[in-house]
Amino acid sequence: MNYTLRQKLGALVLDWPRFEWALRTRWAKVHNRNERLLASAEGRGLACQWQWTSDLHVARVFPALGRRLMARAIQDWPIAFADRPAQPAGDIQVSFVIGHRGREREPQLRATLATIAAQQGARCECIVVEQSLRSEAREGLPAWVRHLHTPIPSAGMPYCRAWALNAGARVARGEVLIFHDSDMLVPQAYAAEVWARSRGGYEFINLKRFVFYLTEQHSRALASTLALGSPDAPEVVVQNLEAGGSVAATRSAYLAIGGYDESFMGWGGEDTEFWDRAQTRRVWPYAYLPIVHLWHPSQPRKHDPTNPNAVRHAERLAMAREQRIRELVARSFGDPTRLSVDGTDPRPQC
Repeated sequence: MNYTLRQKLGALVLDWPRFEWALRTRWAKVHNRNERLLASAEGRGLACQWQWTSDLHVARVFPALGRRLMARAIQDWPIAFADRPAQPAGDIQVSFVIGHRGREREPQLRATLATIAAQQGARCECIVVEQSLRSEAREGLPAWVRHLHTPIPSAGMPYCRAWALNAGARVARGEVLIFHDSDMLVPQAYAAEVWARSRGGYEFINLKRFVFYLTEQHSRALASTLALGSPDAPEVVVQNLEAGGSVAATRSAYLAIGGYDESFMGWGGEDTEFWDRAQTRRVWPYAYLPIVHLWHPSQPRKHDPTNPNAVRHAERLAMAREQRIRELVARSFGDPTRLSVDGTDPRPQC
């Protein structure tokens, strides 16, 4: 995007000094001038006090600042890559659950799995749920990754992320579940920090302070080398991605609210509806970790105003949370052989 001289001067005068101060003191406090952050009473993490995700404006206008912020955040919370987990013996504490379909995002998936393998301070497993007509991903997965294939009834069925995550959660062995996208690189301490917050009595946990969206060129280089290298400026720095990308839940709380709503087919809606029901439990919203997002082509219908999931989302949120929870708990969600609604596409109009 090309910015006017006035916009650049505004960012220079109003945003840059605040950015520099936060970067020197506490980088997680960087935010846009019209936004407010709420600090945790426990002194760890910040909650965004606005409803939707937002791009960090000063990093858009001056991309070099986004690169500096990413470098500073990763300095505090390193991202590493490993071939396999190196963890002490014992019961699994944290299960990463990743939904997957097709071949086009295999490089992103492999890089994501390498950062999960590098986790320290918690005993982890990872389950990749492949939702497809025929299984294609198993042979390309590392030996330590668990693979679950959920066959779809027809090749034309839209991807149902909710069904994939529910199916993975049902076979997970961890007491804490991390519902994770296949294009998100996480710090080495991510699982350990999630585990620590769950030991504090929190049932739903969001630790993502900033998500750094890499360029296509940088993403391709990283996927081939499994090294961050000298990063380009991120395309965008996103805040307040509460429900999307990667969120954690204790197994008991996840089951208590009915899992993900499998009536969402195609792109969008299932994550924010899930997070809305999570508000009936004890939530940790105070974010303090960086996550790096790998480039891929935009999701189909992501910005389409006629996306049926937008209508579905509004309809579901118009219902009381407790009513939705009762309805979803009554369903056999997470059945790897069929969707919990009617076994095929719950919204034939899609």
